[in-house]
Amino acid sequence: MKTLKIAIITLLAGITMASCDFLEKEPTKLTPENYFNTPEEASSFLTGIYSVLSQPTFYGGDYMYLVAGDDLSHYGGSGRGPASTGLICNNATTSDNAVTSFWYVLYAGINRANMFLENIDQVEGFATGVKEQYIAEARFLRAFYYFNLVECWGDVPFKTVSTQSVTNLNIARTDKQVIYDFIISEMVDAADTGLKSAADLAYKPGRISQSTAWGMLARVYLFRAGEHYREKRNATQAETKDYFEKASFYAQKVREAGHKLAPHYWDYFIDLCSDKYNTTANESIWEAEFAGNNTSDTQAEGRIGNIIGLAGPDMSSKSDIVGSADPGYAYAFIYSTPKLYNLYVNNGDTQRFNWSIAPFEYKEAGGKNTGVTHREFEQGKLAEVMAQYGPQSYQYAGDIEKTTATKNFSRMCAKYRREYEADKKDKNYTSINFPILRYADVLLMIAEGENEANDGPTPLAYDCMKEVRKRAGLDELQKDLSQTEFRQAVKDERAMELCFEYTRRFDLIRWGEYVKNMRALVSEAQSGNNWTQGPTNVYTYFNISDTYNYFPIPDAEMAVNSYITQNNPNW
Repeated sequence: MKTLKIAIITLLAGITMASCDFLEKEPTKLTPENYFNTPEEASSFLTGIYSVLSQPTFYGGDYMYLVAGDDLSHYGGSGRGPASTGLICNNATTSDNAVTSFWYVLYAGINRANMFLENIDQVEGFATGVKEQYIAEARFLRAFYYFNLVECWGDVPFKTVSTQSVTNLNIARTDKQVIYDFIISEMVDAADTGLKSAADLAYKPGRISQSTAWGMLARVYLFRAGEHYREKRNATQAETKDYFEKASFYAQKVREAGHKLAPHYWDYFIDLCSDKYNTTANESIWEAEFAGNNTSDTQAEGRIGNIIGLAGPDMSSKSDIVGSADPGYAYAFIYSTPKLYNLYVNNGDTQRFNWSIAPFEYKEAGGKNTGVTHREFEQGKLAEVMAQYGPQSYQYAGDIEKTTATKNFSRMCAKYRREYEADKKDKNYTSINFPILRYADVLLMIAEGENEANDGPTPLAYDCMKEVRKRAGLDELQKDLSQTEFRQAVKDERAMELCFEYTRRFDLIRWGEYVKNMRALVSEAQSGNNWTQGPTNVYTYFNISDTYNYFPIPDAEMAVNSYITQNNPNW
């Protein structure tokens, strides 16, 4: 167990999130009087700012219903109707619970950071550099929470002082470009003035490092560069060149900080599911942390591996069934689209394919919930998997393979596998961390930034693509690609490398392709060709409008904040 993770567990055990308007959401226990008398109390309050990441309304659950709907993945399952919350099934409203709770939890994190920064100077007795580190972490987290707001809602209320009263809480929306400037300034200053290097933190990604800040700065600049698409206007000079230069600049700082890709694609995810950090290489840069078994007094589990994961039988009440007989329960709500399936096949990418999209199903010879006895593989996949990650997974003597090729290209996401969890007896909750930023993403951001800033791919852009593709067992790209061709290669590489990691929806928005790419799948889903679930209700999830480029401002906020008089377009 990691120190910060333990602290977050303890903090979460004593916190109940309030739910009023956005300026009144602080847990009553988080007050200056309680937390700013000693360095230890200040550290506890800082942990409370971190703990927002792990809330059920953020990475601990709802986030997966809010941003998972894209052209590579969809909500599904045999006989399963649409989700009742989030934007994932194209049925959200302005009163959606997940949307409302996400808005509130982000502002809760911002208000906690404001309180921390207002009171930290009164604490004495810090060891050298610790106070500066804490301030930098709080500033970064506040900026990160604002970035999530801007990504999802665009213009939002903006304040950098804490709430002092429950009256006079009206505050207007601020132009997102002003907030972008703040986000960037805060992240840059945090990296320069207090954050530890990833090396100083022993490359443990639970705590924010300089690499975290630099990597997120690259992500911020890339998303900012695409704002003209959802605003339906011509791009500025900054959006066509300057922001891409900055994205590459900060991503390159991460490249110089000692990070490496794990030897195999699945190594990173096996670590993630095993509650381990960077056992083969320093690929993981930032994770939202979860732990526990949801039965002790301190419960801080999440839903990765359960909402999104390989379907397994429910053995939570059967303590005598362990090991390979119990690979962990998952609802398996998230499935691949045929588009992702075909990307892997057309590129000959069997390594990422066989880890990301389920190549098998668990089977129970003794009947439902008696224990897994073997796996049934898709045709041609058994030998492939056993030559890849098979020796690192559960072994079953009775594994079989289908005798005919599949005609269904929509399968369960398999990236997050509970078989690697130390304790998987809780049916609905897992100790698997949420992946926020890893080095492969950074390399692809460099490649994209270099291509856009220089009107075509540079040697560095090719080098970064080569590094990612080589790990996947793919050949180098040919060296005479045009800017347009290389741009598409980056988009495809991001799809194959980062699918199911909750970056795709925002990638499509910043590329101006979200609505187009989603609608392009409607007729394919309706036809049912290679998409068994498509003709049911799944096709409706892709028939989105431009409205979905933004989240709706919650009714609950507009009801108490009279300065917000208009919702986002068409909400």
